[in-house]
Amino acid sequence: MGDATERELVLEISRGNQVAYKQVLEAQLPAVARYVSRMMGGSREAEDITQEVFLRLWTHAGDYHAGQARLTTWLHNIAHNLCIDYFRKHKRIVHEPPADDIEGGPEPDRQFFVALTSEQVRQGVMRLPERQRSALILCHFQGLTNKDAAIILDVSVDALESLLARARRKLKTSLSDNYDSEQLSRSDR
Repeated sequence: MGDATERELVLEISRGNQVAYKQVLEAQLPAVARYVSRMMGGSREAEDITQEVFLRLWTHAGDYHAGQARLTTWLHNIAHNLCIDYFRKHKRIVHEPPADDIEGGPEPDRQFFVALTSEQVRQGVMRLPERQRSALILCHFQGLTNKDAAIILDVSVDALESLLARARRKLKTSLSDNYDSEQLSRSDR
């Protein structure tokens, strides 16, 4: 979607055009849902927050100003604020998603290792402070530019880069601590 197309679609949404809304929904829903899911640690609340983002698109489309930010940035900003509001309201309690069973296959050890590593990364990301977590998710997982992520977090690009550096350091430390603990527990056997 180009900037002109986004502006036209959002204008049509503000007029109640359901076809335009569906078009934006299909284009933007996957990225916003991934962001919210990662911020919320895959909890059940992620779906509710994602729905609220797109409800706000429908009810507040007139608030979007194409000259200030891209549509994806605006929607991610709404999602970010809803996640932070949830954390504040619930004192950062994030419910764990149900554990998925790892099915056996040709490489069950490899599948287990990949699942374990993914879970450790997810837990490490969830332990980061909200702003660092959000910066990391927006730039690394969502693929947004530093400029767009800075707009969403309402910080300068320099401040965003500082958040990213701190998040990466903490995540690296967390993962290396987990690795060292696993190595110790294996040597005790």
